[in-house]
Amino acid sequence: MIGRLNHVAIAVPDLTAAADQYRTALGARVGPPQDEPDHGVTVVFIELPNTKIELLYPLGENSPINGFLEKNPSGGIHHVCYEVEDIIAARDHLKSTGARVLGNGEPKIGAHGKPVLFLHPKDFNGCLVELEQV
Repeated sequence: MIGRLNHVAIAVPDLTAAADQYRTALGARVGPPQDEPDHGVTVVFIELPNTKIELLYPLGENSPINGFLEKNPSGGIHHVCYEVEDIIAARDHLKSTGARVLGNGEPKIGAHGKPVLFLHPKDFNGCLVELEQV
């Protein structure tokens, strides 16, 4: 059901410093910051030959990233994102296996302009999983 790895998301305490580090230390191609108000984050995508890294920074006081950074002040891996062809079919299949879909269970539009869902980390070995329809 899942396709390729779309990205690995890393929550960071300083978005500019993290983007500069990828750009200068690693020589990566770094995109511009983009606010995602529906998700409470500002993101920067690092383009790699085989996938992307998504840097996450809190957007507002109610950002879900705030709590993560309180527990992990230096930042850390927040989630992995896998591609799926049909997000509704994937959701329904996962729910039938007992996996919990976060939020109201309906896809939201993600940073790439495509439908996304998040799956409870307790159902996936402690890893928050994002599914993105391609």
